[in-house]
Amino acid sequence: MLIKLIIVIFLILIITSLFTALFSLGKNKGSGTKTVRALTVRIGLSLLLFILLLIGYYFGIIGH
Repeated sequence: MLIKLIIVIFLILIITSLFTALFSLGKNKGSGTKTVRALTVRIGLSLLLFILLLIGYYFGIIGH
């Protein structure tokens, strides 16, 4: 149950970061560093979630 909660939290953070980048892009017409930072955070969170899923599958925390 804990792993499901962690996955949902990561997905919410990823979507929040994506929408932050979208609003920043619309507000600054793509010239701000906030957009790049938000997208970088999104990529980092996505990679971390992917690694956590692989580790969870390897150790049997996540089933087939």
